[in-house]
Amino acid sequence: MARICVYCASSNRVAERYLTLASQVGAELARRGHALVTGGGRVSMMGAVASAARAGGAHTVGIIPRALVDREIADIGADDLVVVDTMRERKAQMESRADAFLTLPGGIGTMEELFEIWTAKTLRLHDKPVVVLDHEGFFHPLWTFVEGLVDTRFMRNAAYEALTIVDSVGAALDAVEA
Repeated sequence: MARICVYCASSNRVAERYLTLASQVGAELARRGHALVTGGGRVSMMGAVASAARAGGAHTVGIIPRALVDREIADIGADDLVVVDTMRERKAQMESRADAFLTLPGGIGTMEELFEIWTAKTLRLHDKPVVVLDHEGFFHPLWTFVEGLVDTRFMRNAAYEALTIVDSVGAALDAVEA
């Protein structure tokens, strides 16, 4: 059993297909016997992945800064809801409690979390899987940008290869388990 940290949107304005994707991830994570670590909100994709994981019997841990308890509507259904003082504490707790990281579509917060955990892996600060579920090509513009960084030598190809990029829920969980 792995403890999988899922980074994803907390915006209520995302299309229904992204909520469905998050629910599929939560259900598959539970089916495979894994635990879930999230940012502790119960709205949008964050809430959908946690609800589906719990419905499937997975243990869920939510970590949320005090300032966001009301704004992101804290996931009071989490098996463990940890309220911290800052975003930095939130991310540190999420990292320390996870065995692997899975990024789904999201906004700047999700991108920031992805880049931070990806950078830490390339610096060898951890050796945990960092997986991106590139649903419907959501991340393609980012990959074009990153390939440009490699081409212009602002980034080593090995850093790009530190990510595992997949396009299905099953492949994402397979990559976490590999």
